[in-house]
Amino acid sequence: MTPEAHRPADEHREPDFISAVREDLTDWRQWLSRAVVLAFAVAAGLAVVLFTWVSDQAIAAFAAMRAWSPWAPLVWTPCCTAALVWITRRYAPGAGGSGIPQVMAALSSRVPADKQGLFVSLRLSVSKLLLVSGGLLGGLAIGREGPSVQIAAGVMQHAQRWLPRRSPLNHDGLLVAGGAAGIAAAFNAPLAGVMFAIEELTRKIEQRSSGLIIASIVLSGLMAVSVFGNASYFGRLRVDHLTWAHLLPGLLTAIGCGLAGGVFSRLLQRSLLGGNDRFSRWRARFPVRFAFACGVAIAVLGLVSHGATDGSGYDYTRGLVEGHLDLPVLYVTLRIVATWLAVWSGVPGGIFAPSLAIGAGIGSDIAQLTSTTEGAAALIAIGMTAFLAAVTQAPVTAFIIVMEMVDGHSMVLSLMAAALLASLVSRWISVPIYHRLALAQLARLPSTEAARSDLKRSP
Repeated sequence: MTPEAHRPADEHREPDFISAVREDLTDWRQWLSRAVVLAFAVAAGLAVVLFTWVSDQAIAAFAAMRAWSPWAPLVWTPCCTAALVWITRRYAPGAGGSGIPQVMAALSSRVPADKQGLFVSLRLSVSKLLLVSGGLLGGLAIGREGPSVQIAAGVMQHAQRWLPRRSPLNHDGLLVAGGAAGIAAAFNAPLAGVMFAIEELTRKIEQRSSGLIIASIVLSGLMAVSVFGNASYFGRLRVDHLTWAHLLPGLLTAIGCGLAGGVFSRLLQRSLLGGNDRFSRWRARFPVRFAFACGVAIAVLGLVSHGATDGSGYDYTRGLVEGHLDLPVLYVTLRIVATWLAVWSGVPGGIFAPSLAIGAGIGSDIAQLTSTTEGAAALIAIGMTAFLAAVTQAPVTAFIIVMEMVDGHSMVLSLMAAALLASLVSRWISVPIYHRLALAQLARLPSTEAARSDLKRSP
């Protein structure tokens, strides 16, 4: 007999409308679960909104200090960097780094329930908010988008204690929803959050809970829209109709960003994971002193670039997107070095916004080198997409984030092709950064080897 013959007849029977509606409406556990999850989705979105506001105030305060005295960061930035690293290592080691590897580590099936607080918790969310804002107050070249993932996931997973026992959404589903909600709210792009959940946090979403997860992500993104308005993260990038003249500059931008992003990703991994070189040994033995030295170097870069390397690079990227900013000489190189030093110092912070700033700078430089003045906006968009895709090796997420900033359907296929090409080139140079850093997070568990082998087997 065929396998179909063994299946129950109920599987082939059409649902009874009245019975289906009655069963759905009378299942109070299902409705309670939905209400709890959506309520915490609102809370996660508002937490990211608060984080955005605090970060903006920190950036503005540092800019005011630089305007008051351009030399003040030479003292303030090193002291702030050293203090933040000491606080992180002493009181909140789980809040270090980007935050995305922690969420990925918490999704591992080998992490016991009593150890999940090492990676994601409400306490870590509060710590992350304060520490990353402190880094931006110190003028460090870090972003808040990756940390938003851990912050929102920490809020969202707190819903577990309020869910009924037979809830369709488990702890992993809450983490996926919370992490993706962080991207949606940070970039004001719910679609990017959905794709981030599928592409980076987990390779599948259970059918019975997929609708609730997507609804939570969208609702969190709407919290940002309700506060900041329906405006894109970096403004609107207006692109005219593309021609064949853009093909070669576009390929150069995508391949160049793929190579640079792959090298940058590999450099970050090597620096964070350490090695046998002198600097890695010094960082492991004297982390606070090493952070102070990184802060000195970052302050010098900010002084030389007249503040161009300060913070996440949001203002410079927005200026490029809107077409009324000339970059300083060696902007891309200086920002790469400043971001690398900020991450290497050990201060909590992300790389999404700095990567977009670097990619925009590369696109602008190639537009000038190829005399593509009329198509500079297109190359800036391609550069942002390609470099972010190369660093994160999440091409679909990178493509959608930038796509929502582009005012013109002619760029959709170009951005998709650039993201895929840059990600392919990057994979020839570096392994995916977040998966490798997640292994380092899992090494904090007592059963290190079991946890590491589990993550390697994950799709």
